[in-house]
Amino acid sequence: MSKQITIIGATAGVGLLCVQQGLERGYKIITLSRSTNTLPDHPRLVSIKGSATHSEDIKKAIAGSDAVIVTLGTGKSMKATTLYTDWATALIKAQKETQTTIPFIILTGFGAGNSSHYQGFFIRTLMKVILGAVYKNKTSMEEMIAASPVKWEYVRPGMLSNGPLTGRYRVITDYNKSMRINKIARADVAHYMLNQAENPTDIGKCPALSY
Repeated sequence: MSKQITIIGATAGVGLLCVQQGLERGYKIITLSRSTNTLPDHPRLVSIKGSATHSEDIKKAIAGSDAVIVTLGTGKSMKATTLYTDWATALIKAQKETQTTIPFIILTGFGAGNSSHYQGFFIRTLMKVILGAVYKNKTSMEEMIAASPVKWEYVRPGMLSNGPLTGRYRVITDYNKSMRINKIARADVAHYMLNQAENPTDIGKCPALSY
């Protein structure tokens, strides 16, 4: 029997690539998003129109799934947001009501949580100026979910690019001061997240991805 994977935030970027690659692998894919315009027409794809910040929509989307990939984003906006913490609140409520133990593979970014301590001074300063408000909310989301019964993994890629899928990248779970997190293609991030959805080896960890 093929895997059933839910993807929350599936209409662009890493999320859409997860949909495409997941279908290529033979998975049944369930998506939850406000719009379905960019999603392919496929017999193994069920698209649910709804909000990631509503617990009832989350419960509907994750029912029967083996794993959940979360790739929520604010697009090109660098303004302060509560998207990530609003979603975390809804997820924790959904988990409490369903008692689900399926893994949630969650895309954040290198710079969220404790990973900011391992950035160089220039990059850390630049991130704080440009994306500080967004990453503050991502960090709060990470803290909320880590303190809950949700089975989680935070995927923290370096700077994202639109390069091709290579399947060759570094996965670092033990951070150190000499580590360097560089660019990585969205296609390779999707590849790793699908691997984890299929065989979650890094639950409770915050793998950093880079070439």
